[in-house]
This record gives sequence, C-alpha cells and structure tokens, in this order.
Amino acid sequence: MGSLIWTAIIGLVVGAVAKFVMPGTQGGGIIVTMVLGIVGSFVATFVGQAAGLYPAGASAGFIASVVGAIVVLWVYGKFFRKGG
Repeated sequence: MGSLIWTAIIGLVVGAVAKFVMPGTQGGGIIVTMVLGIVGSFVATFVGQAAGLYPAGASAGFIASVVGAIVVLWVYGKFFRKGG
C-alpha cells in the first residue's frame, strides 16, 4: 500500500512539473495530473529500456519521467483540446 501511495505522490509531482514546463493551458485536475505523471514515467521507462539506456527492471529517473509526461501531455492536448 505504501508503494502505491508513493507512486501517486511522485506521479503528481512529475505531472505538475510537466504542466508547469509545457506552454499553454492544460485541462484536468489533480487526478489527471497524477495519472499524467505516472503514465509519463512508464513511457520514459519503456523508451529508455528499448533504447538500451536502462537495464531490464530499472525505472526512469525524475528528469526522464518529466520528459515522458510532457510527451504524454502533448498527446493528451491533441486529443482532448477544448474547441476542437
């Protein structure tokens, strides 16, 4: 249970940093921000392992997670932008 809470907190921080760095206004509340950070970390881990940057079983670091979250936020903005 503790690791799930820790993952949610880190996801919230990573998602908040990504939203702060990404220009423009992004929708979504705290839950969307948390999910954005968690998914961004998974994306960064997957890409890093596929590129040989991380060994199997290792996870992405904070900066790579933020970059992954920015990519996910960009994709999210393309699909869920208000007004088309």
